[in-house]
Amino acid sequence: IGEHIAELFGFDEAQQLLNSLGKTSPKLVEDLVPKTLPLAVFVKVLQGLLSERVSLKNLRVIAEALAEAAPRSQDPVVLIGAARVALSRQIVQEINGLEEELQVLTLEPALEQVLQTSVSTGNAALEPGLAERMHQSLANQSQQQEIQGRVPVLLVPQSLRPVLARFTRQTIPALRVLAYNEVPESRRIRIAGAVGA
Repeated sequence: IGEHIAELFGFDEAQQLLNSLGKTSPKLVEDLVPKTLPLAVFVKVLQGLLSERVSLKNLRVIAEALAEAAPRSQDPVVLIGAARVALSRQIVQEINGLEEELQVLTLEPALEQVLQTSVSTGNAALEPGLAERMHQSLANQSQQQEIQGRVPVLLVPQSLRPVLARFTRQTIPALRVLAYNEVPESRRIRIAGAVGA
């Protein structure tokens, strides 16, 4: 069920969470859905978070982040990003416990530039050979991290995080993709490797 929880989560479940949150934060819920954000978008955001293995246990923080971000954008991808930043401590703690140092993989600068250009022009499709080589490099480096007993983490710019999370979700399920602004300042980052293509 864990892998498919996002598919099973729908309007009824979202409304139950809102009702529960409404008991402790009624004004927040009243101002959020449907005033600021339609229920359908709220559901998509929660489904997106669940598909990325982000717990909804801190719903008040999620709702506050959405209430702040929704007037600027109704795009679920943007709203998921806002919620993830608000939940950054929780997300990193679920990956890395209380360790101060977070080992990460990064993208080689040339590959990051190609991906940034691709995303900024609205063309998220990559040349098949490049995509295959990047995927193989990610899979190999992720496996090395797992062998060392670590959760593999790929640290990327915010604009690339949603695309790379989708790209790796099914085929490299252990890999967690974080944006730079999702790492709390209290954590030190150590680069364990750079992914090329």
